[in-house]
Amino acid sequence: MSEPSGGLPSPPASSAQTADTVNLACGALFILFALFFGYQSLGLELGTARNMGPGYFPLALAGLLFLFGAIILVQALRTSGEPVGGFAWRGILFILAAPIFFGITVRSLGFVPTLFFTGLIAAFASRRMTVGLALILALVLSVFCTLVFSYALELPFQRFGPWLPFRAPF
Repeated sequence: MSEPSGGLPSPPASSAQTADTVNLACGALFILFALFFGYQSLGLELGTARNMGPGYFPLALAGLLFLFGAIILVQALRTSGEPVGGFAWRGILFILAAPIFFGITVRSLGFVPTLFFTGLIAAFASRRMTVGLALILALVLSVFCTLVFSYALELPFQRFGPWLPFRAPF
């Protein structure tokens, strides 16, 4: 190996360096999103740092996203990554289904049962989740969110909806 003027050995000429494809794609997506949202924010009044307009903060966030994307992209080009494995369809389906279920049923079932079933659905995104642990997780999530949103913050929503034949005393 020959040493350049910096004193560090240079890699052999025959080594083919491959990029980390996952981080390469991630960095490129960050940069594309940053460019899109940065361009969209230019249609709004920017203002100044002292008197910010509606486009100032989105443009600043787009700049940060661009910076993060560039850092990830450069790092991806400098390291070799592992091959991309299988796609986690189970996780995607359960995680996407949970908020959709919540949005569709919260007015009909009410907040408490909808939270319980949403937590139950989301828990099964992991293959390692057991039924008992999922039930405990959904129960703790429901109790905690009910205490915070219903009692502490006093948000106006029905705890139990019209689909349920009973009314809870709390």
